[in-house]
Amino acid sequence: MSASLTQGPVDKAHQQILQQLQVYLDALYDGDVDALRPTFHPAAQLFAEVRGEIVQKSLDVYLQGVASRKSPASLNEAYGMSVLSVEVVGKIASAKVRVHMGGFRYQNFLSLLKVGCEWVIVNKLYTHIDD
Repeated sequence: MSASLTQGPVDKAHQQILQQLQVYLDALYDGDVDALRPTFHPAAQLFAEVRGEIVQKSLDVYLQGVASRKSPASLNEAYGMSVLSVEVVGKIASAKVRVHMGGFRYQNFLSLLKVGCEWVIVNKLYTHIDD
């Protein structure tokens, strides 16, 4: 089952994931590391392919990068974040999101896991998309 923020009613798991993804996207837009950190599992790994280069980061390194850059909000950029799809199977899920910021367009593939009562990102795989 897929869901997006613009579709009709969704089940509880999809609602929880969509809420978590909105926190993730808003925190990226605002550059709010304190809000962004809890959307991830502490041992999350991040991998990227950006213009032919493979990049791997730990969560802490990634968050340091977010903290050190100017946020899209501080630059008065349009909010270019959206959830494209969410797939849920039991306590695992995957989401595809679009992130436009700093003149870049990214496609994120996020793997989520339900830990206790919370859905957290355990893996972020992303790539830059050229115009």
